[in-house]
Amino acid sequence: MFQKIKNPKKRIRVSLLIIYDILVILIAEYMALLIRYEFHPERIKGWYLDSLVHYSPINIVVTILVFAMFTLYDSLWRYASVTELLNLTLACLLSSGLQLIGTYMMEYRMPRSYYILYFLLILPMMMAGRFSYRLLRILKQRLHLTGLEEPVLTMVIGAGDAGLAIIKEMQTSYHLNSRVVCVIDDSIMKKGSRIMGVPIVGGRDHIILAVKQYKVQEIILAIPTLSREERKKILNICKETGCKLRTLPGMYQLINEEVSIAKLREVHIDDLLGRDPIESNVESVMGYVKDKTVLVTGGGGSIGSELCRQIANHDPKELIIMEIYENSAYDIQQELKARFPEMKLTVLIGSVRNTHRVQQIFRDYKPDLVYHAAAHKHVPLMEDSPNEAIKNNVFGTLNVAQAASVYGSKKFILISTDKAVNPTNIMGASKRLCEMIIQGMDKNSKTEFVAVRFGNVLGSNGSVIPLFEKQIMAGGPVTVTDKNIIRYFMTIPEAVSLVLQAGAFARGGEIFVLDMGEPVRIDDLARNLIKLSGYKPDEDIKIIYTGLRPGEKLYEELLMSEEGLMKTEHERIFIGKPLDFDTDEFWKELQILKVEAYEDGTEIRSRVSKMVPTYHIMPKESSI
Repeated sequence: MFQKIKNPKKRIRVSLLIIYDILVILIAEYMALLIRYEFHPERIKGWYLDSLVHYSPINIVVTILVFAMFTLYDSLWRYASVTELLNLTLACLLSSGLQLIGTYMMEYRMPRSYYILYFLLILPMMMAGRFSYRLLRILKQRLHLTGLEEPVLTMVIGAGDAGLAIIKEMQTSYHLNSRVVCVIDDSIMKKGSRIMGVPIVGGRDHIILAVKQYKVQEIILAIPTLSREERKKILNICKETGCKLRTLPGMYQLINEEVSIAKLREVHIDDLLGRDPIESNVESVMGYVKDKTVLVTGGGGSIGSELCRQIANHDPKELIIMEIYENSAYDIQQELKARFPEMKLTVLIGSVRNTHRVQQIFRDYKPDLVYHAAAHKHVPLMEDSPNEAIKNNVFGTLNVAQAASVYGSKKFILISTDKAVNPTNIMGASKRLCEMIIQGMDKNSKTEFVAVRFGNVLGSNGSVIPLFEKQIMAGGPVTVTDKNIIRYFMTIPEAVSLVLQAGAFARGGEIFVLDMGEPVRIDDLARNLIKLSGYKPDEDIKIIYTGLRPGEKLYEELLMSEEGLMKTEHERIFIGKPLDFDTDEFWKELQILKVEAYEDGTEIRSRVSKMVPTYHIMPKESSI
């Protein structure tokens, strides 16, 4: 049992509990005999004492094993509840029964009443020792609240399960400086009662009076069943008090047990994934970053900035950020300067489309590693400006890749997308061309060129979650393109973790793909976000279906059907082996495409379709 306990503090706690249990067993054994003989020790038969002495070691071992079986040494007794009490009672009952059987089988004579008295003694003494943890915690918390110089006097509106959870948390957490002084509830039956020792002073008509009487500074609304109209009425009353107002997002789900009390908090986008987060041991693969000069293009974007943060955390020789948008470049620069003041950081403004600027940066800094995250990514916008998508994504990538090869970079990692698979839009087709560029470059360069392909990133700039959040804050409606549209999702840290893993696994020419589990229905995503924000879909917040946008598919694929999968050291990362293509012909077609793009020609889609056979041009009037 001790070998499984790695935490030293837990070992000490378990050791003390076992010592306490041994003392309680010995005391309970002797006291049971003493009570049996009416507290006259001289009357106790000698053979009973001999039996007790001989069987005590066995009883101690058996009892400790029984307690361990009932997880009594694993429980956190400061949070003990009815479950722990039941387990303790059953454990004491079983150990007493085993003592009866053991003494009988080994022919140790004991009075019949001894076993009943032993159980009646051991149970309360074991309870006293263990539940004292919780008693001491309550007393310590009361002293903590009493000792606060300026606690925030708080009113809770709602004396139901949600209100109880809030009051309990505020009374037991050392991280909060709030003191609940009164509760409001419209139920006449509850008026004059107390909840966790806090008085229920009346209904909503008592709010203003109670605020003055109890000098309330903060009001928390905790009624999950309130309609939006009723919520507004109560909040309008609360506004007249001048108190700070707070409501709890996600309380609606408590009624349907969709969210547990223990998990009440503000909405995290991770909650909307519908799968466990991807676990990645970045530490084991980040050695290739240490003491290296690293360039991140598009370093101010959602993926680029997270790349910079994680790279900065692993001691690069120098981190160079290239970004066209000066505001985002400034933001990440200031953040990294504050967090990593010792790191050599260079932030450069420039476009990957500017060949001379790109060449100058590589000539001056000679980066060892290049993470190419700069790209136009918004599908509908690129459908309206296809030439710009090709200029920036395709020829920006070509510029950076050629510079990396010329100036001897060791690795070049392209950030790609699942939209590059059987693309139906120009953005996806442009990223497929980028993948072909790095595959072609890898064949004739010492630089290791790879691509990392993943799905939609939750919380990134322009992604669906921030849009839904803004729409919900505005009172709706929430717009979904199609009820059946599905997407693969991952969080920004997961995406960046994959990119960094790919950099370690890279040998050249690979397209790394993440197994992201089951895709998520966007309609379900919108409804869950509405619920987790404390509203009811289609009642409080309407959902409107607007129809698929130009170039948009109902679903995305991570791998082309022709591509196979190979495993890597990471169970969730695979390598897609793309088909071979005529690189000489590809480079010729690329030059023709460049002329078409920079002359802003109208046949850009047809030219791209010729180079990417899997690109299906969709007419604007199409609904799919």
